[in-house]
Amino acid sequence: MRNTILQIRLVHTVIFWILSSCVVYALFSGIANRVTGWTWIAVGLLFVESVVLVASGWTCPLTILAERQGAVRGAVADIFLPKWLADRIFPICGTAYGVALVLIVWRVFR
Repeated sequence: MRNTILQIRLVHTVIFWILSSCVVYALFSGIANRVTGWTWIAVGLLFVESVVLVASGWTCPLTILAERQGAVRGAVADIFLPKWLADRIFPICGTAYGVALVLIVWRVFR
């Protein structure tokens, strides 16, 4: 079955919200000093996402797939988010994830 851009957008959006929840949870864990098994699951999922992004040249594989299906490059046509937010996902989530990691490591080793 051929993937449609609608299917790709739906999957990409669901994955985005799951990973964004992981970022928020990891940040909360670090701030509240509540590092649990769920914290490590969230950090692990985000680490896997980071590896996938690095391996694909900092472009989400779902974006590449959407472009192969006809989405216009740079149009952020592969996710159900406002363009201004979709264009800033990496800086926002990346910064929050970095802060979360620093806080978690600080909490664990202090």
